[in-house]
Amino acid sequence: MSEWAPKRFWKAATAQATDLGFGVLLDGRPVRTPAKAILTVPTAAIAERIAHEFDAQDDRIDPRTMPFTRTANAAVDKVALQHAEVADMLADYGDSDLLCYRAEAPEELVSRQAEAWDPLLDWAAATLGSRLVPRVGVMHDPQDPEAVARLRTAVHAMSAFELAAFHDLVAISGSLIIGFAAKAEVKPIEDLWAASRVDETWQQEQWGEDEEAAEMAAHKKAAFLHAAAFMRLLNGQYGA
Repeated sequence: MSEWAPKRFWKAATAQATDLGFGVLLDGRPVRTPAKAILTVPTAAIAERIAHEFDAQDDRIDPRTMPFTRTANAAVDKVALQHAEVADMLADYGDSDLLCYRAEAPEELVSRQAEAWDPLLDWAAATLGSRLVPRVGVMHDPQDPEAVARLRTAVHAMSAFELAAFHDLVAISGSLIIGFAAKAEVKPIEDLWAASRVDETWQQEQWGEDEEAAEMAAHKKAAFLHAAAFMRLLNGQYGA
């Protein structure tokens, strides 16, 4: 038996400016979130992407093909209502950032980690005023509280829509610094994804590719790239 899916009930989806931002209309009626709030987003570019996702639906609606809609819904229904909690959860990554936990050996892996990660830590120190220090091994070793506090302040300063995208950038990569670097477009997003996968890439080279792990990585990459695209549109970059 096939899964039940809601049917498409509209002919056309359009983006439209509102008093509070930008919304999407389905045959003139505003799109609502799962919690029944009228969906309002900060930029015309995001509203246009959401309208495109609705227009692209066939007879049956497939939420999996609507990532911009899902992220916007999450911002309105979840993040906006728990802003401080979400910000704190993401800021906590700064005290155990992926970029700070280094291998002792082999030398090639040590070198790869340093090459990919040291410039990002240097950027964070120079731009965010927060120097995180690498450690050897996987045991937790707290960072300077003042450095972590500066990062926490920057996370809390983000809007609900920024946090919704930032969540995936940080949680998927395991790095608060990579999340900030993606938001600031310090490097191409593909390079930041590769930086987050240094250890996994090394393991794959040594032992071969695991089909299930590769499929999971592909899903994570798609979500990571989408989060970066959503953030770009928040910043007014229409080429995302």
